[in-house]
Amino acid sequence: MSKVPHGRSLRRGRVSQPGQIYLVTMVCAQRLPAFAEFLAARRAVLALHAAAVVGMTETLAFVVMPDHVHWLLQLRDGGTLGEAVRRFKAIITLAVGHPVWQRGFHDHALRSDEALAAVARYVVANPVRAGIVARVGDYPHWDAVWLDHQHST
Repeated sequence: MSKVPHGRSLRRGRVSQPGQIYLVTMVCAQRLPAFAEFLAARRAVLALHAAAVVGMTETLAFVVMPDHVHWLLQLRDGGTLGEAVRRFKAIITLAVGHPVWQRGFHDHALRSDEALAAVARYVVANPVRAGIVARVGDYPHWDAVWLDHQHST
């Protein structure tokens, strides 16, 4: 009978490579919907932007779901994936005032043959696939670097 690896075993082979693009999924403890309320979800959105500001990552796309977060990022020089995720989780924990995270995280390093735009579309379309909204634009808790945030007046 095969044994399912423990979370620590999954981390043994993790390597952080500057310049590498990763898709990271972080899940709330016991899959509780810690981000179901608008304000909690907005705090997570701000934390994702803050995590990129500290210089370890460039956020390419993300979506904050009620009970998990998908984060498409590029790792910069001087940072590790584990440290970037740890900082993000800490920012959120401080913002909401209590622990919300399951231990660990899932990551996938994108291979050169994977289409970055397709992975980004997968990330931001998560609320549609989950049945929360009918259109991506109807969900407020996502972003992608390819959007033009300049509004003409």
